[in-house]
Amino acid sequence: MFQKNFMPGPTQVRPEILAEMARPPIYHRGPAMKRLLAGAVPRLRDLFGVGRGSGHKVVLTTSSSTAMMEAALLTTVPRGGRVLNLICGAFSERWHEIARSHGREAVPLRVEWGAATRLEDVRDALSGEVFDAVTLVHNETSTGVLNPLAEIAEAVHEHPDVLLLVDAVSSLGGVPVEVEENGIDVCLSGSQKCLALPPGLGLGILSPGALHRAGGNPDRGFYLDLLRCVESMEKGQLPFTSSSAHLLALDRQLRDIERKTLGARYERHRRMAAHVREWAGSRFSLLVEERCASPTVTVVEVPPDFNLPGLYSGLENEGVLIAGGYGKLRENTFRIGHMGDWTVADVVELTDIIDRKLEDLR
Repeated sequence: MFQKNFMPGPTQVRPEILAEMARPPIYHRGPAMKRLLAGAVPRLRDLFGVGRGSGHKVVLTTSSSTAMMEAALLTTVPRGGRVLNLICGAFSERWHEIARSHGREAVPLRVEWGAATRLEDVRDALSGEVFDAVTLVHNETSTGVLNPLAEIAEAVHEHPDVLLLVDAVSSLGGVPVEVEENGIDVCLSGSQKCLALPPGLGLGILSPGALHRAGGNPDRGFYLDLLRCVESMEKGQLPFTSSSAHLLALDRQLRDIERKTLGARYERHRRMAAHVREWAGSRFSLLVEERCASPTVTVVEVPPDFNLPGLYSGLENEGVLIAGGYGKLRENTFRIGHMGDWTVADVVELTDIIDRKLEDLR
């Protein structure tokens, strides 16, 4: 059992959160669930950056984040519809694969791994063709890139009939997303990253435009139909038997975030990232330029002859876990997740431990 988990998901979970999950199950259509949702939904609106009086609707599912990606597409893009997939790494590529698997016409717009999606490329792609939706990963966990969400959103809004679907899986709770201000139509996330909860809970929010589009789409699926979820949650219920343990943990975490303030949480993530990038840049190379660097995960490049297995093994002996590189970056990078409930002091301790292991490897 690792004592300190600095993976970019699933992240470390506090004991008091785990204790919430040990409480007895709650019936998903009963009054206790209605009370639980009544407390969680307004706080989720705050987290997503949506006014409590707007027409946006929160959705919750017992699922992975990938299921939420699939649900967003199925709910809002009809079979045969056209999707522009903005791809800058493994998880943005996944959305392209999901769209193709469901008979949507998926058009990829790729940049090299380690680069952010370019605004001018998005404008060019949208000006020449007709699309139903654009998919964007806000924070690409495989590369440590934070995409320019506000700028890309502005380009998409130049085409009023195009929906903007945003994966905020590794940014929500660590970086401001501002769904309403940025005009995001579907924003989705998961429990296992910046929210520092166990994996298994999908979170999302839909704009009035997305809800309208979904109402005219007959091919929304069944379990992954987010409109069905919205209709159930309007009654204070969930559409299917769900993990109340996850919902209880979410409710506790949202209350703690509210008490400590979102602003303080974002600033803590910014400071953790600044320390890790300064440390890594003085010892190795950074994959991503500062202007598009993620506040929640850093990808560190190592020389070809560097002993990555030796580093991982040495850290494991110290009770510390970091992540290897993802996909085609596996052989020459490692990743540090500075997200969730970790503090600046925690990441300073982590880099001190890594320094000691580096000495051992020389």
